[in-house]
Amino acid sequence: MKQFDVVVVGAGPGGYVAAIRASQLGLKAAIIDKQWLGGVCLNVGCIPSKALLHNAEIAHTLLTKADEYGISFDNLALDYSAAFKRSRQASQRLTKGVAFLMKKNNIEVIEGTAKLAGAGKIRVELKAGGEEEIQAKDIILATGAHATVIPGMEPDGEKLLDYAQAIMLEKLPKSAVIIGGGAIGVEFATIWSGYGVDVTIVEMLPHILPNEDEEAAAELVKAFKKRGVKVHAGTKVKSVTKTETGTSVLLEGEKGEETVEAEITLVAIGFKPNSQGIGLEEAGVELDKRGFVQIDDRMATNVPGVWAIGDVTGKLLLAHAASAMGQICAENIAGQEERKLDYRMIPRAVFSDPQVASFGYTEAQAKEAGFDLKVGRFNFIANGKALGLGQGTGFAKVITDAKYGELLGATLVGPEVSELLPELVLAQANELTAEEIAHSVHIHPTLSEAILEAAEAAQGQAIHS
Repeated sequence: MKQFDVVVVGAGPGGYVAAIRASQLGLKAAIIDKQWLGGVCLNVGCIPSKALLHNAEIAHTLLTKADEYGISFDNLALDYSAAFKRSRQASQRLTKGVAFLMKKNNIEVIEGTAKLAGAGKIRVELKAGGEEEIQAKDIILATGAHATVIPGMEPDGEKLLDYAQAIMLEKLPKSAVIIGGGAIGVEFATIWSGYGVDVTIVEMLPHILPNEDEEAAAELVKAFKKRGVKVHAGTKVKSVTKTETGTSVLLEGEKGEETVEAEITLVAIGFKPNSQGIGLEEAGVELDKRGFVQIDDRMATNVPGVWAIGDVTGKLLLAHAASAMGQICAENIAGQEERKLDYRMIPRAVFSDPQVASFGYTEAQAKEAGFDLKVGRFNFIANGKALGLGQGTGFAKVITDAKYGELLGATLVGPEVSELLPELVLAQANELTAEEIAHSVHIHPTLSEAILEAAEAAQGQAIHS
């Protein structure tokens, strides 16, 4: 029987990072995955979708703004299959990179399906055939999550799709209904509408991006309307029926029932944990009512020697959150000085057009929590770099505690705002105030000046607004 100090089950952004950190700390590590290195993120999620989004941005510019840039052409041809191919190349390059990192860090990779088999033991049904039992002092569960399936709306890969099937499309539909206005829904709406696809988003809650600032969601809806995307918020999907030409989606909203016909329907309403069938119940690992693995601040479960990170815990279903959890988990196993994650302050981003990025409290959440606020806001339409890019949509909003100027959160909507957010996250983590951000000299002209201006506005010292 093979023996390891640490065995990680799941090779996504949480799992492979945990394995590397464990190895760096002198632990003999192995990683098990039934499908692929890099997990959903690298293979059918974060990475290929960003390649497709960039292609869509170029396509949208050529289709709608070419004359603004002095570009003219006859018979423009947009080949989505080339965009798809480029997205797969980006994905494959990074997954090969993960394989290299496993070798570099002396981590044994085991391909197969793992199941807990008693204290410190894992039984693996090998992908190549047969079974293998391995032993580990500590086991890290990093099995991730899968798309929620609604009865009667099961994906078939042709007319009804989940996110993984949608990202593997090599040919664009003429029309699409997207059920779910979260990050996945609005990103696919951005990709498809960029090529001129007729897109309808349906969200049951009062606004799209329901976990984000309502004002940010409204800004994105305005941008979507300009590019022809129809948004039905506060609307239920009563049924989806397959037709000869695609799908027929019956909606129920404030104005009653409405039917939308589309070639395909994407169901993107959330995720459920991959916690079934891996021996957790038999091992006594505590799960919540939804099936997410329960952990403490150290990433430890209630069973000694069993740990869990990433989406399977339900803490924050984001790749970078999983990676941070993986590092902390490995450090705790190795006996390093403990550090804790504040999940509320972990940054979030939606790569729509315009992008939406945030961390901490929204303005509404901060008020509900009882904080006395000062809010600073700056519109990108007054930012020189944004105007030069032709992307003046959106704003930067900084939320502070009125008494001490403490950063409570921020919401950014606009060009490449996912790249601007880390400044604020770092400032909050190190207890810097809006005043200190305002006193930090920013390069001109840059998009980052919007952060400076919003911080100044929070102090009542706005210069350009």
